[in-house]
Amino acid sequence: MLREIVLDTETTGTDAKGGDRLIEIGCVELVNHIQTGRTFHRYINPQRAVSEGAFAVHGLSDAFLADKPVFADVVDAFRDFCGDGRLVIHNAPFDVGFLNAEFARFGAAAPPAIDLEAVVDTLIMARRKHPGAANNLDALCNRYGIDTTRRTKHGALLDAQILAEVYIELLGGKQTSLGLGMVEVKEAVAVEEEGGEPVTVGVRKVRSRLTPEEQARHEAFLAGLGAQAIWRDYLGEEGSA
Repeated sequence: MLREIVLDTETTGTDAKGGDRLIEIGCVELVNHIQTGRTFHRYINPQRAVSEGAFAVHGLSDAFLADKPVFADVVDAFRDFCGDGRLVIHNAPFDVGFLNAEFARFGAAAPPAIDLEAVVDTLIMARRKHPGAANNLDALCNRYGIDTTRRTKHGALLDAQILAEVYIELLGGKQTSLGLGMVEVKEAVAVEEEGGEPVTVGVRKVRSRLTPEEQARHEAFLAGLGAQAIWRDYLGEEGSA
């Protein structure tokens, strides 16, 4: 089983080494390249002012962030959510640079730095697949027909959700199997709800995206194929009469 975490951040500015800080983290969980519905999202008090340029991008003001937790109060929940999942980030050096700068502020107690070499950078993927073309997130959404009408401002969780769709397109398409039902994931994970405590669960099920009517039509289609449908041989399914 492949578990990946699609991640995006928002910041006070563009210079992590110069003292700019994280103000928002958004993560989306993928299992075998399918969104499971599990997400992580936190706003963070950066303890410094947001630059005018950054505010124009994401719209997160100093007043809005003033009562949010500091990074030290969310880092454990963030790391628990990510676990050993492989990170997927667009322009990874930017986000990883900010995360590692935040980790470094813990001094001797700092969490291990994120190894950039272990991160999937979708910007590199896009440049290889579309050399010479614009490969920012908006351009990729336009290229792949991904709806961005919800995106009036940059937001870490929304951008991570959109990036998850872009990532699947960069891999070659949305459909990774012929199965359209529930997917059982046998993995012990800590699920943290907003404002709640982490709860460890064993087997999770990823909900089907089909409506009951679509599921019924799908089953009727399969029944009409009969027992001799050759794709059943590859999936190991028994034919229906």
